[in-house]
Amino acid sequence: MSQVHTLSVLVEDKPGVLARIAGLFARRGFNIESLAVGPTERPGYSRITLVAVVDRELQSEQIVKQLNKLVEVIKITEMEKGNAVRRELVLLKVKADPSSRGEILQIAEMFRGHVIDVAPDTLTIEATGGYGKLRALKDMLEPYGIRELVQSGSVAVGRGAHAITDRSKYDKTPRTQRN
Repeated sequence: MSQVHTLSVLVEDKPGVLARIAGLFARRGFNIESLAVGPTERPGYSRITLVAVVDRELQSEQIVKQLNKLVEVIKITEMEKGNAVRRELVLLKVKADPSSRGEILQIAEMFRGHVIDVAPDTLTIEATGGYGKLRALKDMLEPYGIRELVQSGSVAVGRGAHAITDRSKYDKTPRTQRN
């Protein structure tokens, strides 16, 4: 049975790191469902939020072991359901003639979406939330005609005071700069 795993990976902010991680998944035949990369609060580090669907728990453990072998990987945290906050961003360009505009605006409001662009025949809506919420928004807007859709990968942060960049067992310099 397939399981969705969300990993937060702290890496050194260096060229080629993302390519090595993606290559690792490709070589082992694992599919990356979503991927988001960005800076952290600490200079020299980036955070990769990676969502993968794997067939067995053993495969999830294998992914973590393989990622840990990469020199630039500092720390990996599994974002378990209930112990993490997850969000995605979606931009939807929806057909909106004068007769349907009000209904579309009401739907966007129900999902706490924001209209970020208005054109004579379309509205562009921005919404954030979990996968289920965004799927429901798309389903509600589908009958009006979605002209274009862009969705980010999932980002996640653990609940509570702990941070992935807490450095209790690491010094403050990236691994390749240490003596």
